[in-house]
Amino acid sequence: MKSRPKIGETGELSVPTDMKHAVEFAGDGMPAVVSTPNIIQFLERTARHTLAPHLDADERSVGLEIDIKHLAPTPVGQTIHCTARVMAVDGTKISFQIEARDAQEVIVRGLHKRAVIKTESFTKRVNAKGG
Repeated sequence: MKSRPKIGETGELSVPTDMKHAVEFAGDGMPAVVSTPNIIQFLERTARHTLAPHLDADERSVGLEIDIKHLAPTPVGQTIHCTARVMAVDGTKISFQIEARDAQEVIVRGLHKRAVIKTESFTKRVNAKGG
C-alpha cells in the first residue's frame, strides 16, 4: 500500500436501482424490491472505492467478511446511498462500518472486512485452481 487508510475515513456511493436489482421472486403480489445480494455488492463496491487511492498499481482489495442486518425494503427505482467508514487497519486487512440508505431510512447496517492483495500472486493462486 502506498498509504495507510485513516480510521474514520469515509467513502460514499449512490446507486440508482432498476429491475436488474430486484428480488427474483417479484410479481404475483410480491413488490419489486432491491435484493439483499445486490445491496451487499453496492456496499462492497463502496468499500473497494474507499481503499483504491491507498493502493499501489499492482494491488487490489478483496472481500473477506461481511456481516449485515437488512432492516427495510427499498422499492426498485429508488437510489441507494452507501457509506463505508474505516474502523480498523491491521496490516493488509481493513475493517469497515457499512450502511445503506434509501430516500426514507437506513436499510442495511453492518461490518465488512477487506484484504489488500498483490494481483500477480492472486492470479497465480487462481490459475493453480484451473481458473
